[in-house]
Amino acid sequence: MKGYFDISAKRLKYMGDKMEKILGYIKKEFSSPVLLICFCLMISVFLSISTESFYSLKNVVNILEANSYRMILAVGMMCIITSGAIDLSVGSILSFSAICTAISLKAELPIALCILLGLLSGTVMGVINGVLVYATRINPLIITLATSYMYRGLSLMVTEGIPVTKLPESFREIGCGDIFGMESGVTAAFVIIIAMIPVFFFMKWGSYIASLGGNPEALKRCGVKTWKYRISVFALMGFLASVSGIIVSARLNSAEANAGLNMEMDAICAVIMGGTALHGGKGSLFGTVIAVFLMGLIRNGLTIMSVSSYYQQFITGAMLLCAVVIAELRERRARIG
Repeated sequence: MKGYFDISAKRLKYMGDKMEKILGYIKKEFSSPVLLICFCLMISVFLSISTESFYSLKNVVNILEANSYRMILAVGMMCIITSGAIDLSVGSILSFSAICTAISLKAELPIALCILLGLLSGTVMGVINGVLVYATRINPLIITLATSYMYRGLSLMVTEGIPVTKLPESFREIGCGDIFGMESGVTAAFVIIIAMIPVFFFMKWGSYIASLGGNPEALKRCGVKTWKYRISVFALMGFLASVSGIIVSARLNSAEANAGLNMEMDAICAVIMGGTALHGGKGSLFGTVIAVFLMGLIRNGLTIMSVSSYYQQFITGAMLLCAVVIAELRERRARIG
C-alpha cells in the first residue's frame, strides 16, 4: 500500500512539473499576442462608443483589406529579424516588382507570365541583398539601406517618374476580386500565413533561421551551411514584397516609383510589437499578425474620427519607439534571468 502511494506521489509530481513547463512555455511564447489582443479589444470598445460607424462587420473587412499587403510584408520581416538581420529595401522592392508587372501587362504579355516576372524580380532583389550581406559581412541595415536607394532609383529610371496606369481589368481582379466577401488580397495574406506555420515552426528551415539569429557560430560548428539560410530568408522577403507589390498595383490600377515608401517601418514596428526578439533568435508569427491588425485598427479609428494623417504618422513612430524600448528591456531581463 505504501509503495502504491509513493508511485502516485511521483506521478503527481511528474504531472505537476510537466504542467509547469507547459504554462511557462505559453507565458513565454504567447504573452505578447495575448496582450495585443487585449489592446485590440480595448481600442475596439473605445471606438465603438466614440463613433457610430466603427462597430460593423464591413468595417472589420475594410481593415483587413487595407492591411493585407502590410501583413504579407510583416511576415517576411519577422523571418528576417528572427535571423538576426533587417531589411530596409522592402518598400523599394515592392515598387520595382509592381512596375515590372505593370510594364509587362502594358506589353500585352499573358497575365500569368507578367505576375511571374514581377515575383521573379522581387526574389532576385532579395537574393542580391542576401548575397551582399553574407559576402561583405557588413551590417544588413547599411547594405539594405544602400540597395533601397538603388532599387528605388531603378524604378524611377524605368518609369521616368511617370506612373504606369490603365492596367487590364482581369489583372485588377487580383487586388479587388471578391473571395468569401473579402478582396483576394486578404485571402492571399491568410494563405501565406497558414503556409508559414509549418515552415517556421515544424521544419528545419525555421529552426535554422532562429539559430542563425540566436547563435550562428554554434550552427556553423554543427556543419550547417549558414550562407544558404541567410540568402534564403532575404529571398523570401523579396518574394513576399513582390506579392505585396502586385496586390497594391492591382488594387490601385497603377504602379509607380513612389509606391511602398516607409512600408518597411510599418513592418518592423509590427514585428517588434508582436514579440519577435530585436536581436534575433526568436520569432512570433501570431504576434506579428495581431500587431498588424492592431496598427490597422488604430489607423482606421483615427480616420473615422477625422484625425489628420500627420498625427497618424507620429503615432506610428511613437508605437515603434515604445515597441523597441519594451523589446530591449524584455531581452535584458531574459539575459539577466
